[in-house]
Amino acid sequence: MANATAPVELMVCTTCRAGQPPDVEGPRPGTQLFEALQATNLPTNVTLTPVECFSNCDRGCSITLRGGGGRWTYVYGQFSGASDVELVADGVNKYAATADGLVPWRERSIHFRKNCIARIPPLEPSNE
Repeated sequence: MANATAPVELMVCTTCRAGQPPDVEGPRPGTQLFEALQATNLPTNVTLTPVECFSNCDRGCSITLRGGGGRWTYVYGQFSGASDVELVADGVNKYAATADGLVPWRERSIHFRKNCIARIPPLEPSNE
């Protein structure tokens, strides 16, 4: 049976510009989102990982949620930077509380419902 306390990884694309022009100085919106998440109280089974490019540049800042214990993996986009930290943290909390990574549709924020880029089956089969 899947385990809701199994490790979860939240990966954030730190190279995402989210529509920021290339000549703008300072941290990119993806880096700003990652740094804001570092200061957030995420569940203890969640590891936050910076990633350089998901090749999803047309969909704004992107994150990936993946976990062990038979969880599905999700890629989400259209985040705009640090201003979305609470939105992302809420989605991560809901994902981490599941045993299989499947957050019920109505429990997901509208952003997570409308900006799912990919849903990938678990690497290891569940033993149910």
